[in-house]
Amino acid sequence: MEIRENYSLKYYNTFRLSVVARYFIEAKSLEDLQFALDFAKEKSLQLLFLGGGSNVLFLDNFDGLVIKLSLKGISIVKETEDIVWIKAMAGENWHQFVLSTLDKGFGGLENLSLIPGNVGTAPMQNIGAYGVEIKDTLIEVEALKILDNTIHIFSKEACRFGYRESIFKNEEKGNFVLVSATFELTKRSHQLKTSYGAIQQELTLEGISTPTIKDISSAVIKIRQSKLPDPDVIPNSGSFFKNPSVSVEKYRELQTSYPEIVAYPNADGSMKIAAGWLIENAGWKGKRFGDAGVHAKQALVLVNYGNATGEEIYKLSEKIVTDIYAKYGIYMEREVNVIGCDENAR
Repeated sequence: MEIRENYSLKYYNTFRLSVVARYFIEAKSLEDLQFALDFAKEKSLQLLFLGGGSNVLFLDNFDGLVIKLSLKGISIVKETEDIVWIKAMAGENWHQFVLSTLDKGFGGLENLSLIPGNVGTAPMQNIGAYGVEIKDTLIEVEALKILDNTIHIFSKEACRFGYRESIFKNEEKGNFVLVSATFELTKRSHQLKTSYGAIQQELTLEGISTPTIKDISSAVIKIRQSKLPDPDVIPNSGSFFKNPSVSVEKYRELQTSYPEIVAYPNADGSMKIAAGWLIENAGWKGKRFGDAGVHAKQALVLVNYGNATGEEIYKLSEKIVTDIYAKYGIYMEREVNVIGCDENAR
């Protein structure tokens, strides 16, 4: 297989940052992946796995080995009259995978339409949108242990999912690379979720009173396209920050000062505050500093208008974090994976 040196990653990250990897390998099979890991061990190289490149912010060139995960394949593991277990390999594009399940009449992933990235990175951060998270349908993930190239199966429970969190971002960070994910989807009697966000409003505008799973997917796609910039037009990584959670007491305190604040109840009794509302209400929406800016239609999205560096985008996010804390007493966490620094130390 081809090992490339000093390889540009500009078209492997959706911020389109002009950074270079010391070494680059595209892994199209499990054997390719194992070869790449052996190469990294032999050279004592730092590793970075890339899927769709939609959740990374490079602050500098990467002095190690970047492995582009391009393992492909979608297969049915088992099925009954009511449910189907479907397995997708890490290199499958997430949105195309979702559309393929809908085309077969399988329900469960429709609310997660048009989320950027690949299947292999989706479970790592428990992607979610419009009242649904990946943990709601995921059965298990298949992962390769980097230390000894052995395959391990993690059940949903073993993944320890949280809000944009999993064991692979915490206790097992850097120890495994995900190679496939298996989902349990419905074949009939689909459990539709239309109450979150503007889904019901969009369905009403379309005159749809009894929606199908494809109707919900189409509504989600329209909403996302109306609010979120296309990375191919304006480079970005989607939602840059997590929605912060606060106690009910803190929420009521904020509500007294800001009656229009947008929030949703969490299962644990706390309140999840809409990060986009916080940023917009603080006056950051549409602001631009050189080529780094906050999107004009969605304050949760930071963008590269041309030649911004990762450091410039990061510094903009720092300004926002500092300002939001000063105004509301809430600390904003980044959803993107910052490459090139210990984010917690900055």
